[in-house]
Amino acid sequence: MTGSGPGLEARRTLIRSARVVDAAGSTSDGWVLVAGDTIGAVGSGSGSGSGLPAADEVVDLGDAVLTPGFIDLHGHGGAGQAYEDDVVSAALAVHRAHGTTRSVLSLVANPVPTLAASLERVRSLMASDPLVLGVHLEGPFLSPHNKGAHNASFLVDPSPDPVSSLLTAGEGVIRQVTVAPELPGALDAVRRFVEAGVVVAVGHTVATYDQARAAFDVGATLLTHAFNAMPGLHHRAPGPIGAAVADDRVTLELILDGVHVHPVVAETLFRAAAGRVALVTDAMGAAGAADGAYRLGSLDVTVTDGVAHVAGTDTIAGSTLTQDVALRNAVTLAGRSLPEAVAALTSVPAAALGLGERLGRIAPGFAADLVALSPSLEVQRVWGGGRELRCGAVGSDELI
Repeated sequence: MTGSGPGLEARRTLIRSARVVDAAGSTSDGWVLVAGDTIGAVGSGSGSGSGLPAADEVVDLGDAVLTPGFIDLHGHGGAGQAYEDDVVSAALAVHRAHGTTRSVLSLVANPVPTLAASLERVRSLMASDPLVLGVHLEGPFLSPHNKGAHNASFLVDPSPDPVSSLLTAGEGVIRQVTVAPELPGALDAVRRFVEAGVVVAVGHTVATYDQARAAFDVGATLLTHAFNAMPGLHHRAPGPIGAAVADDRVTLELILDGVHVHPVVAETLFRAAAGRVALVTDAMGAAGAADGAYRLGSLDVTVTDGVAHVAGTDTIAGSTLTQDVALRNAVTLAGRSLPEAVAALTSVPAAALGLGERLGRIAPGFAADLVALSPSLEVQRVWGGGRELRCGAVGSDELI
C-alpha cells in the first residue's frame, strides 16, 4: 500500500518499523510520517523508490513494534509523587517512560476547597503541558460503604452546592468524575456534569443494576475500575457491572495488574464487552519507585512486593502498574490479540473521553503520539505530540 495524508510544512520525520499496530490491525514493514505534532501520512513498504515520502529525518526502528501512545484515564501518581502534590514532573516522567503519552490526573476525595486548589494547579500545568488532558475527580461523590482508599470524612452527597463549586473551579480542567449513583441527588448531578462536558463514571458504589442503569440513561458513560469497589456480578443481581456490560454506550475501566482482577475475570470482561474495555493504571506514588510507606491523599499506604494497601488493612490502595505492563498482561494473562490489547490502551480510552477523532490511532490527522516497543513489548522510545520524550531517568521528562 502507499501512504497518503495532508501535506504539512512543519518538520517531517519518517519513522519506520517492522510492525505498526493500532486498533485497525497490524501492518508489516510500516512507516509513519510525522509532520509537526500530527501524523501526516502512513504506509508500508521499503526501498528507495517513490513509495516513501520525503522527510527531513528518517528514524529506522528495526524490528520494533510501533503503536499509538498510551492514554491513561485513571492514575494518581508515581515516582513518590501524587497528583495532589505541588510538583508532579517525576510522576509524569515515569509513566511517559512506560509509554503513557496522554494522562488524566486522578484526585482522591478531599474537602471541596482542597480539590479546587488542586484543580487550579493542574490548570497551570495544562497550560504548559498539552500531554495532560485534565483531571479525574474520583471523589468526593462516593459511597461510604465502598469507599476503597478514600477518606470517609471527605465524602459528600452530590448535592447542587458542591457540584456547582467544583464545576466552577474546574471549568476546562475536569475531564472525568466518578459518582455513586445511589447517593441522594446523584442523577441530577450526572446530568449537570454531562451538560458541562464532563465524562461521568459510575464507581465506588453499592448500586443495584437498576440504579446503575438509571445513571447510564442520564449520561454516565464509564465504569470506574470494573469489579473493584462495587458489588460483584451475581446471577440474580447483576449490579453495576452487569448494567455496564449490557450497555454499548459504556466503557469499562480495568486495572490489569494481576492483583485487582483475576486474569480469567479480565478475559471474560474483554469477551463480554468487546471494544469497550479501557486499561487504566490507578497507579499511586509507588509506581516506578520502591516498596515502603506512602500517602494517598490523607491516608497512609504500605507497599509490599509492589502491592499497595491502606496501612494496617487489606484494602487495596491503587496500584504500582504502568501501561506497558498492562499491555503485556492483556496479551499473556487475558489472551488478547496485540491489536485488541493496544486498542484498550489507545483508541478505546480516547473515544471514552470524546477524543477519538484525534487521539489513539496511527492515521493521517491524528496526534503524533507513538510508542516503539521491542518484539517482547518493552518500551524503547516514546513520542508525544510529535516530539520525542527523553524519559530514561525519573524526573527527566524532557523533549528532545
